[in-house]
Amino acid sequence: MDIVTSQMLRRALPLFTALAIGVLTLTIAAILTLGREIFVPFALGILLAFILAPIVIGLQRLRVPRMLAISGAILAATVVILALGFVIALQITSLVGEIPSYRLTVQEKLQSLSASAQATGDGPFSRAAIALEEMAADIQAMASPAEVGADAQDGNPIRRPIPVTVENDGSLFGTISAIALPLLQPLATFGVVIIFAIFILLQREDLRNRFIRLAGTDDLQQTTAAIDDAAKRLSKLLLFQLGVNAAFGVVTALGLWLLGVPSPALWGILGGILRFIPYVGGFIGAGLPMLLAFAVDPGWSMVIWTAVLYLGAEAILSNVVEPVLYGHSTGLSPVAILLAATIWAFLWGPVGLILATPLTICLVVMGRHVPRLAFIDVMFGDRPALSPPQIFYQRMLAGEPREAIDQAYEFLRERELATYYDEVALEGLRIAHEDVARFAVEGDRLETLQHSTLELVDGLKSVRTSAQTSRRGKTLNAEAAAAVDAAGPDQEVTRIVQRRQDLAPAWRGERPVVCLSGSNALDGAVTAMLAQVLTRHGLRAEAVSLAGLQADPPSRADAEGVALVCLSFIEPLSTVHLRQAVRRVHRVAPRARILIGIWRQRDPAMLQELKRRVHADALVTTINGALAAALDMSGQKAPEPETPAAPNVTDETRVEPAVTAV
Repeated sequence: MDIVTSQMLRRALPLFTALAIGVLTLTIAAILTLGREIFVPFALGILLAFILAPIVIGLQRLRVPRMLAISGAILAATVVILALGFVIALQITSLVGEIPSYRLTVQEKLQSLSASAQATGDGPFSRAAIALEEMAADIQAMASPAEVGADAQDGNPIRRPIPVTVENDGSLFGTISAIALPLLQPLATFGVVIIFAIFILLQREDLRNRFIRLAGTDDLQQTTAAIDDAAKRLSKLLLFQLGVNAAFGVVTALGLWLLGVPSPALWGILGGILRFIPYVGGFIGAGLPMLLAFAVDPGWSMVIWTAVLYLGAEAILSNVVEPVLYGHSTGLSPVAILLAATIWAFLWGPVGLILATPLTICLVVMGRHVPRLAFIDVMFGDRPALSPPQIFYQRMLAGEPREAIDQAYEFLRERELATYYDEVALEGLRIAHEDVARFAVEGDRLETLQHSTLELVDGLKSVRTSAQTSRRGKTLNAEAAAAVDAAGPDQEVTRIVQRRQDLAPAWRGERPVVCLSGSNALDGAVTAMLAQVLTRHGLRAEAVSLAGLQADPPSRADAEGVALVCLSFIEPLSTVHLRQAVRRVHRVAPRARILIGIWRQRDPAMLQELKRRVHADALVTTINGALAAALDMSGQKAPEPETPAAPNVTDETRVEPAVTAV
């Protein structure tokens, strides 16, 4: 193959990939649509198995044999489902027999609405009144057992009887067929669902191992733990959803019974099932009961109280019960939920609409724990598509520090400020430094980045520490939760807040710590973070720039009371530059100890070499490391064992650093 052909194929590769993905998607959709009679019972069986799995596991822990536990769970589920079907059939039969008696009430109410609308004059209300009159006439015509003739007598139309032919097949086979055939398909589907659920529960471990084999066996322990955890979480989530929706059905059924709405059990069961449809399911379930209340009650009180019942039940379950059981979120983004509902409804009809959320949750949970399926979590999950540092950098670059401050406050409900700066802000600034170093960010964009970061630091100066605020266990939003998970736990040093009397005498001045920022465009922002963290933990610190000190050099009298000088660099110019900065500090403040912060992550071997060549009391690369070193020097031993502090030295005689937190 020549070079030109190779280049053309390389350019056409994205197009071929897109076409292949499109063909694969259409093929899968066609298979799911054509095989609906097979896949729908199988999906229902999987969901039923996930719901019953915690019950089976609980029975097994009570020393119940496995076969007996599965049989008991399946039998209980079968009895409940058949009982619900029997209740639905009775309620529908009763309701169909009562509907004709509501004709006069509906007609009178529509005529009343029509008269009220006509009184307002010409316009939309008048057109609505005409439509209501036509609706009332249609209802009256449908309810009449006669046919209106073409002739008239005394101005009234003549109603002629409608001929009806009655055929009676007196054979036993015909009677059985008329009763059994409509029930045959639902019963067959139900039987297939039960059989699938039984075999899935029986072969749970074998199916798990086969899925692990498909997911990959490079790290068998991690993959097994991830899939087991995903299965347990998914089972609990579906079981909790079933319980919450059942509670919604029971509450609404009791409320409708107290209000006098006919067939309350039917609407309770229907409402519980429809509530599996995200966001709107509960309100869709309220439509038919409200319509029936409109037909039954001559007034409007029953309709109003029915609406209040559904709104109240939905509000309490959504905002009180569900957050306690499994949080506000099901793990799906709102757009993904609506998209999934549309796709599954298109493929499988109304059943797909109800199964959309549980099935998509299954896919997202698997995508979250299996690396090869991670694209599903990216597409449908509610976790941010970008990492927390990337989101931070994007917001600073876009000049949106307010959004970052709001998310930081969410994060700080679970973690400390030093952790946020280290794991989110500092990581984001490291990404920004790479772009600044290659001149991808400069001019106005660089200025926006600087101002936004400093505004963020200023916006977090009043946030409380964990010792001052109580953890209330409120559910975090998806972005904050992802940031907390990525950050990990706080270090023990973040729990220490120094009191003035606990400090060494040299650290009790008005300004015991001075943080000097380098000449890099982002050094000032990191230095402000460092000074803020040290101040919050009892070491009053001031952030200044080396450029400012060079323009207005301080005297030794200005440096009185300074116990620690922190030199802060995203990336120092060179080792010589660091040594010169250390010498300048010691000329002005010979008794002060020196901490050097190099915030860009480096190779440990390079850091050890730098530590050997640049004599300072501490060399750190994180805010937590700087905090631990400063607390150790000030007289408060940090939780983690550190090397004893070095004595004060002059510019001529230097020793190795006392504390090194890398």
